[in-house]
Amino acid sequence: MDNLTNLSTLQHLNKPLRFAATDGTLDIPPIKLEFCGDPLFLRTHKLRYPIIAGSMAKGISSAQMVIAMGTAGMLGFFGAAGLPLEQVQEQINIIKKALPEGQYGCNLIHSPHEISLEQALVKLYIANDIHLIEASAFLTMSLALVHYRLHGIHSDSSGNIIAPNRIIAKISREEVAHHFLSPPPQKMVNKLVEQGVITPEQAALAAKIPMAEDITAEADSGGHTDNRPALALFPTICALRDQLQKQYNYPTTPRIGLAGGIATPHAAAAAIAMGAAYMVTGSVNQACVESGTSDMVRQMLAETRQADVAMAPAADMFEMGVDVQVLKRGTMFSMRAKKLYEIYRQHPSLDAIPEPERLKLEQTFFREPLNNVWQKTRDYFLQRDPSQVERAERDPKHLMALVFRAYLGQATHWANAGDPGRKMDFQVWCGPAMGAFNAWAKDTFLQQPENRNVACVNLNILFNAAVLIRANYLRQQGIDIDANSISLNPLTIEQIKEYLRD
Repeated sequence: MDNLTNLSTLQHLNKPLRFAATDGTLDIPPIKLEFCGDPLFLRTHKLRYPIIAGSMAKGISSAQMVIAMGTAGMLGFFGAAGLPLEQVQEQINIIKKALPEGQYGCNLIHSPHEISLEQALVKLYIANDIHLIEASAFLTMSLALVHYRLHGIHSDSSGNIIAPNRIIAKISREEVAHHFLSPPPQKMVNKLVEQGVITPEQAALAAKIPMAEDITAEADSGGHTDNRPALALFPTICALRDQLQKQYNYPTTPRIGLAGGIATPHAAAAAIAMGAAYMVTGSVNQACVESGTSDMVRQMLAETRQADVAMAPAADMFEMGVDVQVLKRGTMFSMRAKKLYEIYRQHPSLDAIPEPERLKLEQTFFREPLNNVWQKTRDYFLQRDPSQVERAERDPKHLMALVFRAYLGQATHWANAGDPGRKMDFQVWCGPAMGAFNAWAKDTFLQQPENRNVACVNLNILFNAAVLIRANYLRQQGIDIDANSISLNPLTIEQIKEYLRD
């Protein structure tokens, strides 16, 4: 064994070390990155490391990001939400060619106001043999999601239930977790049988599996979030899982991962210590070179501090009053989005908005007459979902909502395109973890946006979390360690690989 004379050798994670203590010697066992999560999770999804780059809508979690994560032994989800089906198909083709073994997934976001769109995306995934999705923003089950889960379910010659399609459900509420930790709703199963989508035999098997074998407890994060504290949310969902496992006795106990706030080694070490089956990163990935956003946004994210975020109305659930967490620094989007929701609540239609207020919206928010905005919005929905136009022409309040949602939706496009004339309107989904990452990366090579590669960032978070865990082990054995003597500075992937050699 090595004699540990310099604490930097803690980074040799695969090597057992011997520390010369005052009362003898202390052996430090290896700590494998592969063992910092659930081994069955890794085997199930063909991964090396228990870390996921979560999906970000409108292709922000791009095909390039998914491929980079999969190539490095981690998992990435393509952000299909908000993209035309043709574009989703194109990106799936790129991902499947680069990762033929299937170390990837795609996102399915809940679309309660556009059920047909959710159904179309599920059909696309089934047609392309996409066997893993990240279900996000769901408030309850949908028929399309149940269809996806049960497609191809069967039992093998030994009687084991095989469900080819897997779901990793991102949740932040107990009642939503309950839906995913329970079998598919019987009413929806019966309806699928009636429609001829599944057989009675498959329906019988459905009662023996959960909707999702992997549940991501999503704490305070960018985008859709309930701002839950991780230290309260994670054990609550674990307790619920244990309760429902006793009730249903599934062949495989569902696994619980953690998301929200994971952007530094300390946060990842906390997740590992709590027993997370895997970890999900989000905001930090948007700041990486592979993300589907603009260099302008990457620079804004690189300058973000913890307090530089705010809540704003969500475009996809505007009428429900649902909020998303966005970047506040360098943009007026959060304030303008809140103003639109305030006007929506106060008035029954666009025509009822007082003239001075309407003029301000047309000059500063939309930069054109609201009637023109409606005509463009109408044309858009005639292609995407004509039922929205039919409803709007009957209901002036819904028409106003669609117009206001047009601004919210365009704000993301302006950000992703890096439109300099619209910088004040950029909608950038971001959580406080971005500021924590920037504080950790300060004065290192990862401070510069152009050096932030998604595989390097995620592997550094996991690697340095393991180093921190090793150092904490020494403290727990009564060894007095100067915090300044432990290096948690980001490393290149080559340096990390060198430390991981046996």
